Amino acid sequence: MYLFIKRIADIFSSLIALIILSPLLIPIVIGLKLTGEGYIFYLQERVGLNNKHFNILKFATMLKNSPNMQGGLITTIKDPRITPMGGFLRKSKINELPQLLNILFGDMSVVGPRPVMQKSFDAYPKHIQKVIYTSKPGLTGIGSLVFRDEEELITKVKDEGGDVWDFYKNTIYPHKGELENWYRENISFLTDLKIIFATAWAVIRPDTDIAERWFHKLPKRNF
Repeated sequence: MYLFIKRIADIFSSLIALIILSPLLIPIVIGLKLTGEGYIFYLQERVGLNNKHFNILKFATMLKNSPNMQGGLITTIKDPRITPMGGFLRKSKINELPQLLNILFGDMSVVGPRPVMQKSFDAYPKHIQKVIYTSKPGLTGIGSLVFRDEEELITKVKDEGGDVWDFYKNTIYPHKGELENWYRENISFLTDLKIIFATAWAVIRPDTDIAERWFHKLPKRNF
């Protein structure tokens, strides 16, 4: 029953959000077409429900050939591959809004574990890989809420001369995995609603500690 009701809620909420946000989305589409390299959407293969792959939609924020340029798949705040509008879209998370279409089409849900690339999925501990996508990946989730400063973290590591991928593999992903496992064990309509409201508040107040205050027995982040 939970999954059925959640799917109905996903359809209605994504449709309503697309309609309400259209005055914002349409100018962004025009702006992207007129700036950078002139392309609007970026498709990337991600791991989804039951570990099957799907193409995630985002507003284009980086040069088309960026995966083959210096930096590869990892993006920092000061990344020179980011397009003129890209920095704002990434910082505000507006670049993620096209995923409302992924939700409407059934690849994603409003709330769930964030979908990652295969290389990133392989960095999760094995016990997390087995269970993380037993529910649909989400536009937002407890992992993305707690790690909303992820680009700042990896930028700091890079600026200090550290190994960014090693930091991902041995620090970020093990903790993210525990957070997503917490979500799986505490999944409910109330948890989903709290994550949605906490995400909205974090966009307004990025320095908030709302996740730590709202969610019981959340795995503690110490970095």
